[in-house]
Amino acid sequence: MKRVALIDYGSGNLHSAGRALRAAAAEAGTGHEITITDDPATIAGAERIVLPGVGHFADCAAGLRARPGVVEALTAGVMGAGKPFFGICVGMQLLATAGLEDGRTPGLGWIAGEVTLIRPGPGYRVPHMGWNGLAFPRPHPVLQGLGPDPHVYFTHSYAMEPEDDADIVATADYGRPLVAAVARGNVFGTQFHPEKSQRVGLTLLSNFLKWNP
Repeated sequence: MKRVALIDYGSGNLHSAGRALRAAAAEAGTGHEITITDDPATIAGAERIVLPGVGHFADCAAGLRARPGVVEALTAGVMGAGKPFFGICVGMQLLATAGLEDGRTPGLGWIAGEVTLIRPGPGYRVPHMGWNGLAFPRPHPVLQGLGPDPHVYFTHSYAMEPEDDADIVATADYGRPLVAAVARGNVFGTQFHPEKSQRVGLTLLSNFLKWNP
């Protein structure tokens, strides 16, 4: 049985993300079992890893590091063994070098950059909440087949700013471009919530389950 480890560290829409991943696995016919876990051995045995996240960067980083052996298992699996990884919302932000919400907090450092307060265009409010279209500065397999004008669901006040623009694979127009998705090697993440993005989100999750970086 191919397993997806959906990481439980006290943050994130675990059950809605789990339901969406199970629906995506059924639609894609990949046969994946979705397991909500904070057990390092289960993470080590998984084929793919998904890290959700809702809330403040500092709280999420602290919660992740408080789970014994989880960061080490993630690092070994993703950065060491090259397992496909998907970070959702703050789970994506944690890929950065640091987050600046509630002071400077170290992230995982898998994609160089910082998570900073959104600076939208005139007339746009913070937080950025609701449906927004996507633009794609470069193609990526997880973002294929989303339709001619894909819209996805956001809810956030901070956004990732990678040091290397090549790590940006999707943006959203909020008076100025905001980073909506990042990717480097076997690592992929979205600022938006695919589990709340209906058909587009289901297609994206199906793509992730079939992705072989």
